[in-house]
Amino acid sequence: MRIPSVLKKQAMAISGGVLGGFVLVHMLGNLKIFEGPEAINAYAAFLKNLPWEILMGFRLVLFLAAVVHIVTGILLTLENWRARPNRYAVKQNIKTSWASRTMIWTGLFLGLFLVLHLLHFTFRLLFPEYNSVSFNTQLAGKEVYNVYKMIITGFSIRWIPIVYVFSMGVLCLHLSHGISSLFQTLGLCNEKWRPLISKLAVAYAVLVFLGFILIPIRKMLF
Repeated sequence: MRIPSVLKKQAMAISGGVLGGFVLVHMLGNLKIFEGPEAINAYAAFLKNLPWEILMGFRLVLFLAAVVHIVTGILLTLENWRARPNRYAVKQNIKTSWASRTMIWTGLFLGLFLVLHLLHFTFRLLFPEYNSVSFNTQLAGKEVYNVYKMIITGFSIRWIPIVYVFSMGVLCLHLSHGISSLFQTLGLCNEKWRPLISKLAVAYAVLVFLGFILIPIRKMLF
């Protein structure tokens, strides 16, 4: 059974919206590090101690959104390539933005970065020393994982903040086009509102970019 392209575009838009919303929440949570060790450690402990059903349900939604977004993105790109009589011919639509033309490549790059990020900070496999008892701390009389120390230690290695800042730039580029496309694909904007939606999408992407790079930039400079 062949899935119509319009359904694949809608699935990619909805899944992208889920992921785009998550990155904002994740960014806001990360900024708690500027409130001090107790704030970020308490936030991390709160998330870890959520009921199992809620935690796994949330992770499942994110996982499915990522899979759907990646698969539909690849399938739609292949369809577009096959539809072109000559991939190297002069582009007919010169108004197409560079961000839109590189969506597949920025998306694949972000997929690779996500693997690095999960291995680095989530599963803590990139640097096993993050799992030592020295990364535990006391919070309100209970022993919790010292997320503050892990983040500061993680960005102390020179190449890591550089990779993160560059990757957030790629994310900004991807979001700036993806969010505006979401509204268009789902029929939530018309020609009148499209310029405003595009500007708001760029503003959202820049906000996420700036929020995420604050930590690595600060660690690089101080």
